[in-house]
Amino acid sequence: MSQSLDRALTLLDALADGPSTLDQLAERAGVHKTTVLRLLRTLEARRFVQRDDARHYRLGTALFDLANRSLDSRDVRRAAEPALRELNELTGHTVHLASYEGGEVVYIDKYESRHHVRMYSRVGKRAALHCTAVAKVLVAAFDEPRRERVARGIEYVRMTDNTITSAEAYLAELAAVAERGWALDDSEHEDFIHCVAAPVRGPRGAVVAAVSVSVPRMLLDHDGLLALVPDLLRAADRASAACGHTEADPA
Repeated sequence: MSQSLDRALTLLDALADGPSTLDQLAERAGVHKTTVLRLLRTLEARRFVQRDDARHYRLGTALFDLANRSLDSRDVRRAAEPALRELNELTGHTVHLASYEGGEVVYIDKYESRHHVRMYSRVGKRAALHCTAVAKVLVAAFDEPRRERVARGIEYVRMTDNTITSAEAYLAELAAVAERGWALDDSEHEDFIHCVAAPVRGPRGAVVAAVSVSVPRMLLDHDGLLALVPDLLRAADRASAACGHTEADPA
């Protein structure tokens, strides 16, 4: 990778955490301030960076424009939107759309809860493979050898008392998800949130995304969460149809 490009990306990554001074950015990049200033001027000219005040820099509008254009270009995101929006309006709870990309599960769309108690998440955030419902749905769609490779490559960080902590338990969970057609995060990622997810299929039955409903436990108990599964599956079916899936396609 070009050294200048690598340094510029380091600066953008640092600014993603919030406004920073020239000194802070130079320390983060490990180079002299004159080098950082030269890079910042180039980034500022292209609107990737902007001055927050006399001393601070922050991310510029060009980055947000690129992110939105990239997300809008995802056919699954646009096609699934009506079904997911309807599910959000029906349940009142947070609805996510996620996809598997380059070994990671990433949230590509979100519909915010109407309740005062909400979970923190954002579009672009990565979902842990071993303890989120969307990740279980997406990995369960792989053939068994690929599931095995993914399972053996995970670092099973315990997030709560319910977190899966071994490849064997994870593989058993994936088999159950594939069998029943939906996944459960039983407060495995955050102890105050639980979640159900289902696959969104495209042509020929391929799983192209996962849709989920996430609910704080104080709003719905376990049985109340499971009562949302029929609505979730209907929304996933509608989203799948919009993505080109037909009943004749294999599941």
